[in-house]
Amino acid sequence: MLARPEKFKCVECGRAMGSPGFAYYHGQIEEGPAYWSDRGVLCSIQCSLIHYRKRSAEGTLPATPAPDPFDGD
Repeated sequence: MLARPEKFKCVECGRAMGSPGFAYYHGQIEEGPAYWSDRGVLCSIQCSLIHYRKRSAEGTLPATPAPDPFDGD
């Protein structure tokens, strides 16, 4: 049987949610990712900072916080 494709991957490095090293809110996978943006989830503080710096340089930082990607699922 084939493994299902992971729906949530880090938008910076491609690490799948559930992989070792992925950061979760309050350290619990049930709580969802600890970091996300309007473009998707981020696996760690390092990827979050890279994403912020990249978006800042592009001039594409959002004006409002991104909605929780798990609200409404």
